[in-house]
Amino acid sequence: MDDKWALSVTELNEYVRRKLAGDPVLRAVAVRGEISGFKRYTSGHCYFALKDETSRVQCVLWRQQAAKLAFPPEDGMRVTVRGAASVFVQSGSYQLYVDSMAREGVGDLYLRFEELKKKLAAEGLFDPARKRELPLLPKVIGVATSRSGAVIRDIIRVSKRRDPNVGVLLAPCAVQGAGAAEEIVRAIERLNADGRPDVILVGRGGGSLEDLWPFNEEVVARAITASRIPVISCVGHETDFTIADFAADARASTPSNAAELAVPVIAELKQSVEALSRQMTSALLRAQQLRRARLQALSASPALTVPRRMLIERRETALSALAARLPVALTKKRDAMERRLLVAGRALAALDPEGVVRRGYAVVLKDGKCVPEASALRAGDAIEVHMRGGNVAAEVTDE
Repeated sequence: MDDKWALSVTELNEYVRRKLAGDPVLRAVAVRGEISGFKRYTSGHCYFALKDETSRVQCVLWRQQAAKLAFPPEDGMRVTVRGAASVFVQSGSYQLYVDSMAREGVGDLYLRFEELKKKLAAEGLFDPARKRELPLLPKVIGVATSRSGAVIRDIIRVSKRRDPNVGVLLAPCAVQGAGAAEEIVRAIERLNADGRPDVILVGRGGGSLEDLWPFNEEVVARAITASRIPVISCVGHETDFTIADFAADARASTPSNAAELAVPVIAELKQSVEALSRQMTSALLRAQQLRRARLQALSASPALTVPRRMLIERRETALSALAARLPVALTKKRDAMERRLLVAGRALAALDPEGVVRRGYAVVLKDGKCVPEASALRAGDAIEVHMRGGNVAAEVTDE
């Protein structure tokens, strides 16, 4: 084979591009399908996929053409687009450059979403009267989401910043793809069975309608409403809405926002308690001063008999004694509350597995799960040792 006639990659892609550009059908083709993964960037350009039951094609809608649309494109919308099929030479990717778009109707996923929403609403699953109050000061928050990714890291970061003593218990599960809905349900059930969480966060990061679809499944909605622990849904971005959002006790626009809803700023809470204590003391002192002034006015009245004056004096003396003890009692009560908060924080910190690692111990993991004893390991097993400073991969050489 003579390689002197071999094309470069750029030449090949450019040749395919010219071939497509020279086809009269592909220069002005109309394609019908359902929008998926629609994204509009700050530049004004839009990128999305057009799909049917078995296939999809990537599409580009430039800013000038997007500005002419009579409606805002959305995931799940069924449309007919007109444009030219071509190849992006730098990446060799085939895509459709859209010149115009006409809306045909609502996509299948959107129809399923609306039908399930109406069904569950008719059953009362979204009734505001069914919603439960979130705990004021949770000791542990449960999280049903993927083990990997930014969601769990953001939740831990925001929660610990607001209350360093709060515990975060992860029930890992798939959040997209086949079987994800069932895994989400099992994660919610595990957190309920564990009993430690005071509130549960269920969610994932943003994505297309298909990516978020497990949170639109009926089994997930029913698991959320069946949870005995209050649930906050945090799926996608602020503009994303799922069936889980309507079923949950509260909806957060993002996972970070869910952590803010679940965990109060402990320093601000303490300041509020101190401010309320000062206000209560001031109000009681003002009331005491007012009553004392009224008693003094009555005691000076010549119409009062001696027994009445003595009774007033005794009550005034008792009131003065109570007023003198009031600041001390309030201070003791506040100090007791602060001690309880401190003891609870230390107890939670002692249960933190990361605290054990920081003291110099190590945790052995196999397939992402903690190994409780040596008998669970066999020669040749691949393990991961979690210790202070990072993780180390290892292999068992002897039982």
